[in-house]
Amino acid sequence: MASVGTVHSGNTVNVKSDQSADTPPRFSLPAKASAVASGSTRFKISGLKVLYGPKEVLHGIDMEISSNVVTAVIGPSGCGKSTFLRSLNRMTETVRQARVEGDILLDGENIESMDVVRLRRRVGMVFQRPNPFPKSIFDNVAYGLRINGHKGRLSEAVENSLRRAALWDEVKDQLHKSAYALSGGQQQRLCIARALAVDPEVLLLDEPCSALDPVTTAKIEELLFQLKPSCTIVIVTHNMQQAARASDFTAFLLEGRLVEYQSTPKLFTTPSDPRTEAYITGRFG
Repeated sequence: MASVGTVHSGNTVNVKSDQSADTPPRFSLPAKASAVASGSTRFKISGLKVLYGPKEVLHGIDMEISSNVVTAVIGPSGCGKSTFLRSLNRMTETVRQARVEGDILLDGENIESMDVVRLRRRVGMVFQRPNPFPKSIFDNVAYGLRINGHKGRLSEAVENSLRRAALWDEVKDQLHKSAYALSGGQQQRLCIARALAVDPEVLLLDEPCSALDPVTTAKIEELLFQLKPSCTIVIVTHNMQQAARASDFTAFLLEGRLVEYQSTPKLFTTPSDPRTEAYITGRFG
């Protein structure tokens, strides 16, 4: 089992570049790699396999995710990153012929035994492209509160969620305008505010900055640091610099297997597996 070091925040890691190197030959993969992050455990994942019909996409992932840290999941396209993320709140169930094997424990409770609505209230998700509802800014944020029977003042809860998503100051005078009137970056932060409104314990983000400009990306990365004290965050990203800047721990997936899982500074400066080094220096992927 791989050892993981101390949590670091505010990481500044220079990712090496070696674009001139030849692409290495296809790597052979071990049967299984595993890892444990220090601190209290939010997710314990054991023997996780996900199959879409006859195709096995994830091959026996063993991993523990700590509470109140940002964990990045990196790897080339098609390696199973998004499938892994979606398995954490049973979004894989929305895919026909999908089958999940193994155990995922959330605070010691198997998610398969949980009511799925309760699970997704505890484990929120933000997708790659903004998907605001065809409603006003206010009603987008209030939607989850209303269907969950929120008892307090709705306006205060909406304002609090928009503040947590660093969007309040930009939209406070246009709350009843259509969410579609917002820019792409604002829509993404609105979706984060909508997810935060029901106060989830975990926030899953599937490449939330892939279509955003650098300024908006920086705002979302800063938001991750602000949310850590109250929320565990797992983010899938193709951006090595983003993983280095914004996460405390990083997991590297390759062909559906966990190759390496370390504190982010350690993984990006002294990776223990040559395949990890090859990927983060741009020699394949």
